[in-house]
Amino acid sequence: MAIMNNLFRKEAIENKKSRWAGEALLIARIPSWVICIFSSVFLVVLFLFITFGSYTRRINAYGEVITNPHPINIFSSQQGFISQDFVNVGDFVKQGQKIYQVEFSQITESGKISTNTKNSLKNQLVQINNIIQKLQNNEHITLESLKEQKEQYETSLKESKIIVDDARQGVEFAKKNMDSYNLYRKRGLITKDQFNGYGYSYYQQQNMYQNLYSQYISDALKITNLNSEIILKQADFDKQISEYKIQRDDLQRKLTEMAANGSLLITSPINGRIESLGFTVGQAITLNDILAQVIPSNIKSNYYLILWVPNSSLPYISKGDAINIRYDAFPFEKFGQFPGYINNISYIPASAQEMSYYRSSPINKSGEKNESYYKVLVTLDKNQFNYNGRKLNLSNGMKAQSTFFLEKRPLYQWMFSPFYDMKKTLVGPQNG
Repeated sequence: MAIMNNLFRKEAIENKKSRWAGEALLIARIPSWVICIFSSVFLVVLFLFITFGSYTRRINAYGEVITNPHPINIFSSQQGFISQDFVNVGDFVKQGQKIYQVEFSQITESGKISTNTKNSLKNQLVQINNIIQKLQNNEHITLESLKEQKEQYETSLKESKIIVDDARQGVEFAKKNMDSYNLYRKRGLITKDQFNGYGYSYYQQQNMYQNLYSQYISDALKITNLNSEIILKQADFDKQISEYKIQRDDLQRKLTEMAANGSLLITSPINGRIESLGFTVGQAITLNDILAQVIPSNIKSNYYLILWVPNSSLPYISKGDAINIRYDAFPFEKFGQFPGYINNISYIPASAQEMSYYRSSPINKSGEKNESYYKVLVTLDKNQFNYNGRKLNLSNGMKAQSTFFLEKRPLYQWMFSPFYDMKKTLVGPQNG
């Protein structure tokens, strides 16, 4: 035996020992005809399901709740922090009613910069107002004095005119008498000494007339000078007063700016309801932050959903189509999905500027495809929900996700859709 073992390989000997020497009988628990029938039925059902079954392609689109009319946004004009609030969300406010008080001032060791500067500006305003008041008083006194002098000279001028007229008439009368005396002298009726005496009297009277007339002309010139002086003095005072008024207006402007740089009251621009408040007391704000949103109270607000769908889905949706809505604030695992209906579809793609106004738009999300999107307005069935005895309301800006139902095809077409995609790479150019 040992010699035989040496003649064959060890593997051949082991194979000889383990070979099945008898016949095996396999007993099946399920008859073969049952398996054949079951397989046939399964194949028939599968064929019918693929042939007559259908599937609707769907996409998910993101959007947010809006109101129509849109709420009015109140923006911050400077950087600062909220020092006080006066209203709560849902409160009705009147035009001009206070919403926030915003603090913009800075504090140093000597106190608030805005307060110190305002006090200094107020003191300067008081001084300038006093100067303007004094100038106005001086102008009144000076002009009244000049006008009084003018009136005195005008009165004197009237009296002087009467005297000058009388003196002129006397000189004219004396001139006639002198001419008569000259004739008398030539005829020898009077002596030469008598004629010379009367001539001396005539020239003395004429000299007095010249003095009176010179005084009359002097008074008239003084009145003219007083008129010029009144005009010049008034212009000079008006110029000084105008300069100080300009300084006062500049100080008032600076005071207004300091008031704006110190603290500012944010008020409601309309009568309406507070839709949202963006900040709380002590929270810092920056330029152009949305502080609050106010909905007009005289117009009934309706809630809608703004969604953004890609251009590849546009042919398969139309006005009135139903969609499913899931709000981020109300998880669908607990609240379920809500119905909505397409109200309007934009005719042209939304611009980047338009989409930038909405936080849920694709342009504000990273990783979205760079393609055109159309704005879809959806009408909501419910604006209010009940949960554990509480009423939950929709609010402007609430984010939501929606499912659009697009094209419906039989299952076999979906199975062969890769071949349809291949068709466009195989066909030639289309004519007509």
